[in-house]
Amino acid sequence: MRVLLAGGGTAGHTSPLLATADALRRLDPDVSITCLGTPRGLENRVVPAAGYPLELVPPVPLPRRPGADLARVPGRLRGAVKETLAIIDRVRPDVVVGYGGYVSMPAYVAARRRKIPLVVHEQNSLPGIANKAGARVATRVAVSFPGTPLRRAEHVGLPIRRMISTLDRAALRAEAREFFDLDPDRPTLVVTGGSQGARRLNQAVSGAARALGEAGVQVLHVVGPKGEAHPEAVPGGAPYVVVPFVDRMDHALAAADLMVCRGGASSVVEAAATGTPAIFVPLPIGNGEQAMNARTVVDAGGALLVDDADLTADWVAATVPDLARDTDRLAAMGAAAADLMPRDADDRLAAIIAEEARR
Repeated sequence: MRVLLAGGGTAGHTSPLLATADALRRLDPDVSITCLGTPRGLENRVVPAAGYPLELVPPVPLPRRPGADLARVPGRLRGAVKETLAIIDRVRPDVVVGYGGYVSMPAYVAARRRKIPLVVHEQNSLPGIANKAGARVATRVAVSFPGTPLRRAEHVGLPIRRMISTLDRAALRAEAREFFDLDPDRPTLVVTGGSQGARRLNQAVSGAARALGEAGVQVLHVVGPKGEAHPEAVPGGAPYVVVPFVDRMDHALAAADLMVCRGGASSVVEAAATGTPAIFVPLPIGNGEQAMNARTVVDAGGALLVDDADLTADWVAATVPDLARDTDRLAAMGAAAADLMPRDADDRLAAIIAEEARR
């Protein structure tokens, strides 16, 4: 079985792609997997590190509004499709799988031209432009959240890494806190804005560092590769650890009593599937998909939802210390979230891909 997986740009696309690739290897140890990305995405680091070959084509951004960039799309798409066809003719995949984003549209067009079975996976509750188009020609369409408005959608869940889907937070907690130089016994807040970080989260939480430290709440703050946080030191207060990124997200989840994060599909699903109480702060751009991603968990009582504009240092100081120390409420939130998201979405999607490859 030969498979071409198309997706890249951010962790939102690359994480489920890599989780699927690993599941395909478990299903068929002889599978040949090639990944398709763009020269400027996160995939250039994480895909080779995971041991998979990576082919690159030019990105084809799809602007949401009329303008000069929109007029350039047809020419860019023709060039990217031509390069993708050359890769397909060389790799000869039995099935093409797309996860949306800049690299997927040329993959969808090329798969259709070569009459290769196409599987589309949509991570978010509200699909992006590329996957809306891809779903029209795909042989199978898989989605992360029930009710996602795509034709013939099958709810399989979001593929997540085995280190997350098999995580026992309680069993790993002591090791995880030692890994980040945190106190083993203090209430612990973990803050992350995703693979690029989030300025609003960085400023609001670090601005409340005194209130958190005086309340005995320690913080692990993942600011992003280019992000910054300058928490006020509190003599005798709880630790406040700032790191640019985290490769071991299982350690971050295990260390956390409570998380503050964006509402990207991976953040929502990983927190919910592991029973980690969360405060979701959706990114205030796009088509509102991050708020929709979080809604199921919030409605079940497993998380709070805060508008980006409302997340201030004052709000954090007034709300988070008490919540982070309320063990009964946190336990109830974790239990409410834990059964909402499938943990085996990687295996489910791999089975669909194998079925289509056998065509």
